[in-house]
Amino acid sequence: MTEMRKIAEIHSDFDEKFGIPRQSGLIEELKAEIIFEPGFRDPNCFAGLEDFTHIWLLWEFSGNPKGKWSPKVLPPRLGGKKHMGVFATRSPFRPNPIGLSCVKLDSVEMREHVGPVLHVSGADLLNGTPIYDIKPYISYTDCHPEAVSGFAEAVKEYALEVVFPEELLQILPEDKRGAAIRILEQDPRPAYQNDPGRRYGTAYAGYDIRFHVREGVLTVCEVVPYRKKI
Repeated sequence: MTEMRKIAEIHSDFDEKFGIPRQSGLIEELKAEIIFEPGFRDPNCFAGLEDFTHIWLLWEFSGNPKGKWSPKVLPPRLGGKKHMGVFATRSPFRPNPIGLSCVKLDSVEMREHVGPVLHVSGADLLNGTPIYDIKPYISYTDCHPEAVSGFAEAVKEYALEVVFPEELLQILPEDKRGAAIRILEQDPRPAYQNDPGRRYGTAYAGYDIRFHVREGVLTVCEVVPYRKKI
């Protein structure tokens, strides 16, 4: 069996798992770059890729404890109270820690010293996540409008109301504000945490956005520079 090799890693605005969207493509405002390893920077590898609007990324849940998985999991959108089989979910804790994401390919840039760089939108990956393969999204085979989405169908419209005071929102770079609001709307809290008195924080774009949630309304109470936990 050929050994799997990392071909690239992603550079995103997420330095912690908390707050990352639970699915790719939910927040198109999220921008990221894919930087390739030296052995995979041959421009011939990318010939024709710019003709596709979307690509599939196959990657590793590198931030998870090795070997930790369970046959049944508690999907967050079911409130963390109903078990589902791991293969009926997209839980990050799997027999093999493989992730699959469909992202929008914005452009292919030839950058000095690092070769081809892919600019993508809608990625749900932690900064530095290793990527093992990239494949083009082909609409006539990959899109199935008649598909049924199981329990996920009932909760696809789930979102929190977000109150983000203007004086706090303006602390963020202008091009990051829309994505920040969308991240919070998706409710980054773990399913088992629903304490209205608790203050949460999500790291995004170099800032720690702190908030609390009460009766379906998420209110941002502080935005401070992010300090990585040691």
